[in-house]
Amino acid sequence: RKAAAKFAPKAETFVQEKRLGTAHAVLAARDAISKGYDDILVMFGDTPLIDADALTVARLKLAEGAAVVVIGFRPPSPTGYGRLIEKDGKLTAIREEKDCSEEERKITFCNAGMMAVAGAHALALLDRVGNKNAKGEYYLTDIVEIASARGLNVVATEASFESALGINNRAELAQAEAIWQARRRHEAMLSGVTLIAPETVYFSHDTEIGTDTIVEPNVWFGPGVKIATGAKIHAFSHIEGATIASNCDVGPYARLRPGADLRNKAKVGNFCEVKQAVIEEGAKVNHLTYIGDARVGAGANIGAGTITCNYDGYSKFFTDIGEGAFVGSNSSLVAPVTIGKGGYIASGSVITQSVP
Repeated sequence: RKAAAKFAPKAETFVQEKRLGTAHAVLAARDAISKGYDDILVMFGDTPLIDADALTVARLKLAEGAAVVVIGFRPPSPTGYGRLIEKDGKLTAIREEKDCSEEERKITFCNAGMMAVAGAHALALLDRVGNKNAKGEYYLTDIVEIASARGLNVVATEASFESALGINNRAELAQAEAIWQARRRHEAMLSGVTLIAPETVYFSHDTEIGTDTIVEPNVWFGPGVKIATGAKIHAFSHIEGATIASNCDVGPYARLRPGADLRNKAKVGNFCEVKQAVIEEGAKVNHLTYIGDARVGAGANIGAGTITCNYDGYSKFFTDIGEGAFVGSNSSLVAPVTIGKGGYIASGSVITQSVP
């Protein structure tokens, strides 16, 4: 419920209190189904790659008069999947492999599980599903034969194997992730992002990257990353919860943690870490540096090995570095502290009081 609310705040959630089969699960939403919607789409939480086109095609079949539409697919190996039995263009049954005849086992068109059901028939069909089977469960697939016996039109549509892929274990999860990453990389490149070695770049579901950005090999984007146009993300950088403005330069081997906010033409170089900090326009954090809970003013330069000492073991404190300031190498800025506009910190300094 919490996950759905982020993108579908008006969604209703119903809980299947007992695990009594797929038809029983759908009937947990009886209150919603009984409102008389035209189309009922039944989808599964373990098929995350299903695309809108597959669902649209199924709904078109309902519009053409079908009462039940089963979404099928053709896996590389049909072993273990229920087969879709068709006759004269209509779906007559879904047969589990263990119940298939030798001839039926040769069928490669398999059940993906997902369905579209005409709202006018949904409750009547679901209420007719019985549980006289080995597991004593109510199977959603039974509505195919129930609808056919009533003379209703039942058909199958076909989705791609990738779209219908179900996840049952961590190996299949990794397989689905690889498919999604390949899709996302392709989309990024078509939108004008340069990926030097696409197969080594990893995106999150909400990664946003502007055109003419260049991403070098082995870069990982965690959730909440927004990158404007013309940025350069160098190799082996790890970025999460960060905002990167136009023409920024990041890495190699940079780590941007949540709250990192790089303004136009800012630079965060190799082996630097930035957390909950604003790096203003043209500022440079070049080498082996930690900037946390801070502001680095426009045009400021932070020398190699500099750290903001933002945590005293109990609380976090803020460091404010003014516009055009110069902080020499191997300096420690003990927060809370302010470095004024144009301030100069000599190398190796430990700053515990504000510098004008």
